Amino acid sequence: MTTPDTWRKSSYSGGGDGNNCMEISNSATHIAIRDSKAPARATVTVPTRAFAAFVDALKGDYSTVTDFARFRG
Repeated sequence: MTTPDTWRKSSYSGGGDGNNCMEISNSATHIAIRDSKAPARATVTVPTRAFAAFVDALKGDYSTVTDFARFRG
């Protein structure tokens, strides 16, 4: 996967300029993840299915990512 051009930040990324978050970029087969405070540094790239499994594991007993975000405060 080449370096992505389009990055997305969570709406829960914090106040101010929203710089306290990880960003993701996706292609058909991979998800790239980087630290929004240091975007020029290395990215982590994982297969889309692995990222989906990771997000599902974070949800636990919660029905949506929004429910999970509310729980963690």
